[in-house]
Amino acid sequence: MAPKYKAQMIGRRIIVWDIEQGTELYSNGFYGKPMGVRKPNLGDEFRDPCELSPFETLYLLEKRKLSVFNAEGLKVLKADFVMKCHEFYMNFESKMVVYRYLRKLGYIVRPGLKFGVDFAVYTKGPGLEHSPYMIQIIEKNGKIDPIELVRAGRLATTVRKNFVLVSMIKKKLHFFVFNRYKP
Repeated sequence: MAPKYKAQMIGRRIIVWDIEQGTELYSNGFYGKPMGVRKPNLGDEFRDPCELSPFETLYLLEKRKLSVFNAEGLKVLKADFVMKCHEFYMNFESKMVVYRYLRKLGYIVRPGLKFGVDFAVYTKGPGLEHSPYMIQIIEKNGKIDPIELVRAGRLATTVRKNFVLVSMIKKKLHFFVFNRYKP
């Protein structure tokens, strides 16, 4: 069975040009975000194409729900897409492992760039709640500067989120949750 959704990869961007498909992806799992819409709400009528993150794209490719085409209209194979992601994004594979794991548990995983972390994670979804978690992935043998830990903790408290460090230890994900201080 052919994937239901189609996207185009232009440089680093992955765009679902069909408005109905983009709206459906967003409505059924909060995949992507309509371009030009700062804070989309569930149920909104979108008039713009939907942009997917590389993590969402690979996840949907793996679930056989999405086909990706290049700028010339040729189908992008999953292996080629993964290779591009490794070129464009540091530690893509470890981030993808965490993304898959959290999605499997039913969480909504969005890019965390505006908080300076890898992911912002929702239990219900954007527009239904503020993300309760900021996720930062620490690479194996990775170190975190205590100053960075304090900085992240202060930011998490300011934006009312729990700061979570994730690390792979002996082939198993470990989550270290720093609950925000509630005065």
